[in-house]
Amino acid sequence: MIARLRGQLVAVDIDGVIVDVGGVGYRVLVPAGAFPQRLGEGVVVHTHLAVREDAMTLFGFPDVAALRLFERLLGVNGIGPKLALSALATLGATGVRDAILAEDTKALVTVPGLGRKTAQRLILELGGNLASDAQTSGVAAPVPIDDPRAEVRMALAALGYEASEITRALQAIGDDGAADAEALLRQALRTLAGAS
Repeated sequence: MIARLRGQLVAVDIDGVIVDVGGVGYRVLVPAGAFPQRLGEGVVVHTHLAVREDAMTLFGFPDVAALRLFERLLGVNGIGPKLALSALATLGATGVRDAILAEDTKALVTVPGLGRKTAQRLILELGGNLASDAQTSGVAAPVPIDDPRAEVRMALAALGYEASEITRALQAIGDDGAADAEALLRQALRTLAGAS
């Protein structure tokens, strides 16, 4: 099984990347914006190999935590690799984890192809496991449903921004605990307008 690739990023398209490892190009499907490196730069991709009768497909992630979450999503009935990848591309690994832990079906159904019943199944099947993972690994507690940053993330996703753009905008505006969702959204939109 191919668990990790380290090589040179030689191509990027809407669905994935091609990584050259010792002269062999591996096509890897990745969440949009997961790899900000430029063509020709070195990259490490943590991978999951999905084997079917008609295809062997590599799915890749920038870190082991995102890979593990992807594999957890695959363990839920009704979630295939493409839908799991779509969830990570739409909400990011942190957003998916937080939505499941906060039992936020509204956030989960923003993922294309993920309906309410499947979102509820995700929460039911993964909620306890992810909560115990967070406690044992010392990961920060999930963002509450009424957290203004979660509202801003959902608003930007509804406006059509990519998960990578949303993450960059939220990182750029910092962590102003006193700001409400409306003020944070204005700041995020200004940041995104300046980046384009």
